[in-house]
Amino acid sequence: MANSDQYTSTHWEKISGSLDQGQVFNTMRDTPYYRDAVYPQFSRGEYLRRFAALKAKMQEQDLDVVICPGGPSHWSFGGGMLWLSGHWEWHSLAAYVVFPRDGEPTLIYGMGGTHIEAVRREVSVAISDVRSSRGGLYGVVMSERIAELGYDKGRIGLLEIDSRHKDYMPVNQYAALKEALPEAEIVFTQGLMHALLSIHSEEELDCVRHAGTLCTNAMQAIAERAKPGATEADLRAAAGSAILEGGGDIDFLIIGSTPMAAPAMVFGNPRPSQRELSSGDMIIMELAAGYRGYSAQIGQPICLGAPSDPVQQFWDEIAKPGYLKIIDTISPGRPLADMRQAAGIFREKGVQSRPIVMHGIDFVSDGPHVFVERTASKPFEETFKPGMVLMPEPNPISADGRMGMFVGHTFIVTEDGKECVDDWPLELTVV
Repeated sequence: MANSDQYTSTHWEKISGSLDQGQVFNTMRDTPYYRDAVYPQFSRGEYLRRFAALKAKMQEQDLDVVICPGGPSHWSFGGGMLWLSGHWEWHSLAAYVVFPRDGEPTLIYGMGGTHIEAVRREVSVAISDVRSSRGGLYGVVMSERIAELGYDKGRIGLLEIDSRHKDYMPVNQYAALKEALPEAEIVFTQGLMHALLSIHSEEELDCVRHAGTLCTNAMQAIAERAKPGATEADLRAAAGSAILEGGGDIDFLIIGSTPMAAPAMVFGNPRPSQRELSSGDMIIMELAAGYRGYSAQIGQPICLGAPSDPVQQFWDEIAKPGYLKIIDTISPGRPLADMRQAAGIFREKGVQSRPIVMHGIDFVSDGPHVFVERTASKPFEETFKPGMVLMPEPNPISADGRMGMFVGHTFIVTEDGKECVDDWPLELTVV
């Protein structure tokens, strides 16, 4: 079936005076719009590296085509669609890349008109074929492209939209795909994209480093905004502004506060509230900044006024030495089990902690995981390897369960050790 929105630049001259007609507006392409837009881009060589890596996985799993979705979900943050195209989706549940073993990939985007023209500019280094979903008919458009490629009787792999919760494309899109390709075999793959993102390229690591700088900026913004009368929501706004001004995206901003004299918080508030800060409060946070899809995370207590003796003692004797012991295990070739063993320091000192000790980052939080009681990893990530991005985030909690201190910074595993991607000092911050 021919694709109805493949207008030529010559055709643009014929339609440019009829833009108030919906069919004309929504199917235009090769317009003069956004030709001077400037987007940070990965190199063409980087995309060819990604394409080759995915094709090798497809060969292993005997797949003719893979459908790679990605959307605004935290647990995907663009997923395979972003990795293959450079587009980050905020309109819809997901956009999709149809990626064949042989032939050119196609990005299927939700909108038409000026929206899709901007996306075509955004992804021009990676993908030249960008098609509209024609009002949400993603499954139909996918099947048309797969038939064009000659794989209508092939083996088609579906990647997750949300790999954490094992969510795939919506049932209506799946039903449309099945109906249009009755002789194809459709396979639900698992964890394929994470396997390709466990070890990052140098271009990807540069994005992680930039995200680390944004984390530093966000912490500084919180410290400067933290005054009596400011709210947790004000701190969130300050951190978010710092991230956006640095060209990044807000992944999440978890920020809470509690009196040091009578603490009742062990982890920051995932929904920062209108609670007003007072002198003698402690601010606890976990922040995540994204840059071109790659994120870094950070968190460390900030005290509004001089720390109380119990707070200072908890930092000096529990939180800081425990954190240092845990990150000391990050070294290429060492097993994750070493970090789990190091996390026993908190029980040894008579306190407790949140169950999680460390997680990996591909785009966002993902494997491997280290918990107080166990490790959880795929075979390819059971030991630390150069190119991995890690978020050690021990969160010691007082024995009575009333006070906690989240401490976390993002690290890249290097050939000879580790690299922290932010510049925030490992000290109890006082403002």
